[in-house]
Amino acid sequence: MSASRSETTNALGPDEPDRGDDHGPGGAPGPEPGGDLLAALLDGMDAALCAFDAAGTVTHWNREAERILGWSAREAVGRRGFAGWAVRAADADDIQSRLMAAMEAPGRQVHEFALLTKDGGRVLVRTQSAGVRGADGEPAGVYCAFSEVHAQIDLERAIALSEALFEDGSSGVVLVDVDLRPTVVNAYAARALGTGRVTLLGRPLGELITQGVEELENALHHVLAEGPPTSPAELWVTLRTAEGERRRCWRSGFLRLASPLAEEPVPLGVAWLFQDVTDAKLAEQEADRLRFRWNQLYRAARTAAECEDPEEAATAQLDFALAGFAEHALVDLVVDGAAGERLVRTAASPASAPGPVAAVAGGGFPVRYAPGHPALQALDRIGSVRASGEGNWGRERQWPPDARHALCTVLRSRGRTLGVLTFLRGPGRPAFERPDAVYAESVAVRVAASLDLSRTLSSRTPPGA
Repeated sequence: MSASRSETTNALGPDEPDRGDDHGPGGAPGPEPGGDLLAALLDGMDAALCAFDAAGTVTHWNREAERILGWSAREAVGRRGFAGWAVRAADADDIQSRLMAAMEAPGRQVHEFALLTKDGGRVLVRTQSAGVRGADGEPAGVYCAFSEVHAQIDLERAIALSEALFEDGSSGVVLVDVDLRPTVVNAYAARALGTGRVTLLGRPLGELITQGVEELENALHHVLAEGPPTSPAELWVTLRTAEGERRRCWRSGFLRLASPLAEEPVPLGVAWLFQDVTDAKLAEQEADRLRFRWNQLYRAARTAAECEDPEEAATAQLDFALAGFAEHALVDLVVDGAAGERLVRTAASPASAPGPVAAVAGGGFPVRYAPGHPALQALDRIGSVRASGEGNWGRERQWPPDARHALCTVLRSRGRTLGVLTFLRGPGRPAFERPDAVYAESVAVRVAASLDLSRTLSSRTPPGA
């Protein structure tokens, strides 16, 4: 029997001499078929594993069990239970009964208890044990997988964290493979992308993101090749949704995923974590824009106060207003004539290129706007009018040919309409919005006051003075 046990346990590790009436592992006479394969499987497990026969004798002991407790397979296989070597004497009966009870109980039994290491230390382990049936269906033994409690708790925390991120997380989480196709998407990310969690899987990101997908894919490629960036990145993207396109800003972080089972890191893909910060970024941009514009108004007022000529003060204020706001500014004043009131272009910025606003030589020239012209609409409404167009839209309205967006607002002072102030933007700029109209009206109030003062001074100046 000693020889047959030695042949069998050599597959798992060297055996030790007989211990009285102890049985060899499994109690099988002669070598087991596939013993080498069984040994490789057991020793390759990440969890410690031992097995007992129906009498409570250790029949299997893998390398992870040896690593945790220090007892080798030679020292463990063939012992009856853990008493006298792997547990304290006071705990031996209770632990043995709990382990062997799994032989009759259905399913797996989970326990926690302290085992002794070879050097006398104690290790708290969590075990999962289950019964083993023989060929006749009768209980034949118990197998027991165990790991250190802190390692098990770390694993459970990691699993719980993963499940929380993919179910209830307050950030978007998308796992993409090395082909940059989503493989796992949490609920937050699905909502942010405007699609379902399942429908997104395996689809190219370009099917959902119309603008900004190149920057996102470049970031993912960089993470796969070089590793994650040191700080989050803010990516502006335009999404294609059923309701139309949406512009969003995502503060994104990236983690490179590698297999923990390979000897050398094998990339599995990238974990992309993001939060939608669009509202905060827009509010921040709006605050910066307002701060800049009101600072420009302050500087314009200080400069205008030093101008002796009110018309020069008006053009100086328009120069400050144009900065970062528009490419062109036009001043059309209402002039009484024989044919009634008409608009006369009295000041303008250069039509061919950006430049300072200057008075039109010769005192200005009449502009013949067609009915429905935005400037005439502003006069009728005594307010602001915004308009946009393509192609020859600007030229047809007697504006610079590159004009694509216009904002016309009236010039009023002392309860009278003096004319129309027009701001124009080129094709590379967005259309004017309501906050832009508020700013233009603030500029128009100051310009109108200067032009009204100029007219008043001119009417009081004696001819030839």
